[in-house]
Amino acid sequence: MSFLEALILGIIQGLTEFLPVSSSGHLELAKAIQGQDLSGESSMMMTVVLHFATALSTVLVFKKDIMEIFRGLFQFKINEEFLFALKIVISMIPAAIVGVLYDDLIEGFFGGQILLVGIMLIVTGLLLFLADRAKDTNRKVSFSNSIVIGIAQAIAILPGISRSGATIGTSVLLGVDREKAARFSFLMVVPLIFGKMAKDLLSSDFTTEGVAMSSIAVGFVAAFITGVVACTWMIALVKKSKLSYFSYYCFAAGLSAIIWSIC
Repeated sequence: MSFLEALILGIIQGLTEFLPVSSSGHLELAKAIQGQDLSGESSMMMTVVLHFATALSTVLVFKKDIMEIFRGLFQFKINEEFLFALKIVISMIPAAIVGVLYDDLIEGFFGGQILLVGIMLIVTGLLLFLADRAKDTNRKVSFSNSIVIGIAQAIAILPGISRSGATIGTSVLLGVDREKAARFSFLMVVPLIFGKMAKDLLSSDFTTEGVAMSSIAVGFVAAFITGVVACTWMIALVKKSKLSYFSYYCFAAGLSAIIWSIC
């Protein structure tokens, strides 16, 4: 993988992690278009590193929120910050279970399954289209909401299902305030990504074969910088109810991917 290819993948990851168009799906499409022939393990390794970069960009954008949560937790009281953190933990459970029990199966999805990516992009588009027509509310994420949103995040492990699109869209359809939905969506994924990184580092569940460390570094930096920009932009877009624009894009990208895989 060349520096330019890694740079392109990093930019795609940084933009699509927060914009509801599926970062993993776009990474698979980009690899296919670039003609990369990486093994499932090396492909997954690059994907995980780029997700780690965008997790760090999330921490930067939401540093005040994260500090407030930690301050609330260290008060050792059942306060608003403690309850919010508990909802985050609950939302992580479905994806954590799927990741632990079906890790090998998931890895197989990251090896050029373009037809699957195309179909899942269309599913993402449908969810965004419906969510954009939901009524605005001032409701916060409830404990029952956090379970359903967590299931949506687990399903979004599939390439082509946008994680942010699935979690924000599901939250809005459940009646959660759009800005609160975006905040919860972006914060709930951070512990999972860090946990995934730790698991892979301890188990050596990936390989650098076919991917130079210098290329990984270029992709990481590109994903981090574009992630900061995209995260800030996405929050503003969600508040203005602009999700339908992304649904049209997902329909077009999904159809193109299906045609690509068939031809």
